Amino acid sequence: MTTLLNYSKLTLVRATSAARRALIGRHVDALLVRGERGIFLVDVEDMSVGWRLAHDGQYGDAELERLLSVVTEQSTVLMVGTHVGTLAVPAAKHCRQLIAIEANPRTFQLLQENLLLNGCHNVRALNIAAGDRQEEIQFVLSRTNSGGAKRMPQVRDYAYFYDSPEVTSVASHPLDEVLGDAAIDVILMDIEGSEYSALGGMQRILSRASVLFMEFIPHHLRNVAGVSVDQLLALIRPHFSTLFVPSQNLCVGRDQFGDVLQTMFGREESDDGIVFRK
Repeated sequence: MTTLLNYSKLTLVRATSAARRALIGRHVDALLVRGERGIFLVDVEDMSVGWRLAHDGQYGDAELERLLSVVTEQSTVLMVGTHVGTLAVPAAKHCRQLIAIEANPRTFQLLQENLLLNGCHNVRALNIAAGDRQEEIQFVLSRTNSGGAKRMPQVRDYAYFYDSPEVTSVASHPLDEVLGDAAIDVILMDIEGSEYSALGGMQRILSRASVLFMEFIPHHLRNVAGVSVDQLLALIRPHFSTLFVPSQNLCVGRDQFGDVLQTMFGREESDDGIVFRK
C-alpha cells in the first residue's frame, strides 16, 4: 500500500494530512465512507486508501478481481496486512473463512469495526505482526498512509519518516505456530517490507497453499528487510512453480523467478501484487 514519492511531494502530502486533522478536529477518530463494496471507517489523516475510498468509492479493484479469480466458496483465505479491510470485506463474501492479520494497533481497531459494520462473521482477525520468531518488534505507525505502517526499517529512509510517525512495539509471531494446522488455500500479503520475516515463519502454510499474492517493492526489500532477491526467493521457490507479474503481463516458470525479479529489482520496478502458484 505504499507509493514512494519524491521529497517535495511527500512534504505536500504531510501538510495536507495535517490540515485535514486540524479542520476536522483532534477528537475525531475516523471518517465513515460508504464505498461501492462496503461501509468503512478510515483514519482521518490517511491520504492513500482513505482518500481513494472517500473520492472514488473504491480501492484495489484490480487486486480484488485477481484474488476472487482463485477463491471459491470452500476456500480459506489468509490476508497478512489487512489494513482496514477494503479487500477483506468483499473477499469474505466469496470464501468459507478469511483470516485477517494486522499489526498496526490503530488500524486493527478500525478493521474490527469495519468487519462488524459489514457483517463479516466468517473472519478471524488477529492483531499481531507476522515474523519468523516470537518477539516484540518496533513498529512505525505511518500517519498520512496508514497502510504503509511497517516494522522498523534497517535503513531509516526519509520516505518512511516524513510524516513524523509514532513508533510503538507490537508482538511478532510465526504464523505456522499461531494458525496451527489450518489449511490455507490462498494467501495475500501486503506488509511493507516484512515479507522475508513473515515467509520464514510460515513455511508449513506455504507448502499447502495453492496461491500467494504479494507486493514486490525493491525499496522495501533493500531498506526495510535488508535482504536480496535470492534470499527472498529461497523461502518461496520450494513451494510454487509459476510466477505472474501483472504490471508486465508476464508469466514464467520456477527457473526464471530469479531473473525476472532481479531485473525488476535493478530497475526499481515495483508491482502491487505478483502471483506465485503451484
